[in-house]
Amino acid sequence: MIQAVGSVAGWLVPIFVAAVLLHGLWRRVDLIAEFVSGAREGLQLSVSLFPYLLAIYVAVAAFRMSGALEMLSAWLAPVLRPLGVPAALLPLLLVRPLSGSASSGLVLSLLHQHGPDSFLGHLVSTIQGSSETTLYVLTVYLGSVGVRRSRYALPLCLSVDAIGYATAIIVAGWLWH
Repeated sequence: MIQAVGSVAGWLVPIFVAAVLLHGLWRRVDLIAEFVSGAREGLQLSVSLFPYLLAIYVAVAAFRMSGALEMLSAWLAPVLRPLGVPAALLPLLLVRPLSGSASSGLVLSLLHQHGPDSFLGHLVSTIQGSSETTLYVLTVYLGSVGVRRSRYALPLCLSVDAIGYATAIIVAGWLWH
């Protein structure tokens, strides 16, 4: 069964690309001109998003290098420990909304330290797989359409992140214990 799914999945993208090309030819679309036009628009979007992405990466680096992450983790540990949140998990909970690569590094470190089959291993894997880099996504989406005042977007997204973390901790606790 798994082998059949793997072989079908390997053909999905080439079949989709071939279907798009055949449909374009059938509709008599100049495929090269449309490809170049799409590439030009993508490049323009990349250039317009660059300042936003640079700002978020600098902010994440400053947050981590300043020691604020460790200080905030130490401050939150006594509050969250009675709720069943391991202290080792706090840096991931704080970094995940900011940076996917930084959170992936933390997950890898925690998996090496505690093992993938431990409670913490299952928990960090669940959180990494079921949450989003909220600030990065908001930066890209709102920046690409030129939204300057996001008002409720950030608080709402961070609230959803907190609900997702709580759900992951509860579910992992039920499944592990």
